[in-house]
Amino acid sequence: MAITIRIAETDADLEAWRRVRRAVLPDERAPSVAELRAAATDETLYLLAELDGELAGSGYGGRSSFGYASLHPRVVPALRRRGVGSALLHALAGHAVRQGFTQAGSTIDDPALVVFAERFGFHEVDRQVEQVRTIGTEAMPTLPEGIAVVAVAERPELWSQAYDDLAVEAIADMVAYRPLVVSRDEWESEWLSSPEAMFLALEGDRIVGCAGLERDVDRPDRAEHAFTAVARRWRRRGLASVLKRVALAYAAEHGIREVYTWTQRDNADMRALNARLGYVTGGESITVRGPLPLSA
Repeated sequence: MAITIRIAETDADLEAWRRVRRAVLPDERAPSVAELRAAATDETLYLLAELDGELAGSGYGGRSSFGYASLHPRVVPALRRRGVGSALLHALAGHAVRQGFTQAGSTIDDPALVVFAERFGFHEVDRQVEQVRTIGTEAMPTLPEGIAVVAVAERPELWSQAYDDLAVEAIADMVAYRPLVVSRDEWESEWLSSPEAMFLALEGDRIVGCAGLERDVDRPDRAEHAFTAVARRWRRRGLASVLKRVALAYAAEHGIREVYTWTQRDNADMRALNARLGYVTGGESITVRGPLPLSA
């Protein structure tokens, strides 16, 4: 069997990359080709793998928000255990080493693949919990006094402002196993995919909260929750719940029948809020980390 690894460069290549992701993660939103291009930097690598000429897998390499290399080899289920995953991982890790990275991480949605990761020196460091909610008749909530809510599509200039007013503080407070670092460029290019469905809470001219949805171009009736955050002085006053309910009302009005979100295992407050809003627990995603170069 011949395994071929090549860089995904054309739009057709990136559509093939998306096909693999949808085959491996059928219940997860896949970034559009435009989003993939917008998120790419000099450190980004998109790969395709073919087995005897048949599309068999894809790979992503880049810088994670944790500061180490992010490596994601994916193999379509029917073609696993034939060396494609190992070939992709070695190609991605080699690229990361050439970029100067000494540590790498990935996320695993199939617990059976943890053994594969451990062969190369990775170990579990965190988990994220999926919560899912069916959309019914969703009433628009009453806003707290002094708060106005606008969609980013109505005032796109506010998204850059949100980085200073809200994101830096909120990301620093995220309950993760190590601090996240998100640059302004990353905020503007990677953290907003559906401006018409992303909502900002304003207290006067200052942004004090955000929540919204990421529309799925492949499954219009399903959406993933976007970043939900509230300024410190507005926490525990119900604003996060209000913003989530604004997003749910948008979903009901636009034909979305199911929404889902991923929350860090230790973020009990957000998971409890989601549970109060009617979300039920789904699967778990395992975060692994290990040294570069690969140990095997």
